[in-house]
Amino acid sequence: MPGDQETTVLVVDDEEKLANMFTLWLRADYDVRTVYEGEAFLAEVDEDVDVVLLDRRMPGYSGDDVLEMLERREADPAVIVVTAIDPELDVLEMPFDDYLVKPVQHEELVDAIELQMRAREHDADLQRFLRLETKRRVLLAEHREMALSGEAEWESLVEEYDELKDRLQRTVDDFESVLEAYRSSHRGRA
Repeated sequence: MPGDQETTVLVVDDEEKLANMFTLWLRADYDVRTVYEGEAFLAEVDEDVDVVLLDRRMPGYSGDDVLEMLERREADPAVIVVTAIDPELDVLEMPFDDYLVKPVQHEELVDAIELQMRAREHDADLQRFLRLETKRRVLLAEHREMALSGEAEWESLVEEYDELKDRLQRTVDDFESVLEAYRSSHRGRA
């Protein structure tokens, strides 16, 4: 069941038709704001924004630039990258919560938003784990694990992932259900 009008979603994409379509899909269930460039994002994002749907490839400030600028602001929304860019190792350094490769469907956006809102109800360790799970998932979908083995950034991710998973299995009562919800919302997607 989708969220409520109290959840504010900010759509940031330079493809106006696509951004408007996302807005139409989501506005019945969320308070949706839409901007078409990174610079406008900076004026629009505030403490009221719960989730940002962010394209990576935009003129002016790219989505990657926006992510860097967002880290320096007090607003702390969940960031779902929605892009046509296939993930490379550079995603390991990027501060996002989820990564969807276009094209995406209405249900995928709602599932991703709802999962982020659910994750925000938990502590920072679970939120960090889900970020690592996302990066792990998108990289494994794009690259063979053998190709990633030996890459220092990948090895670091795997080590932190395993440590957090072990700790969360012992300390979070509904960890397995949160993880299953996350994984089921991403089945069949890169």
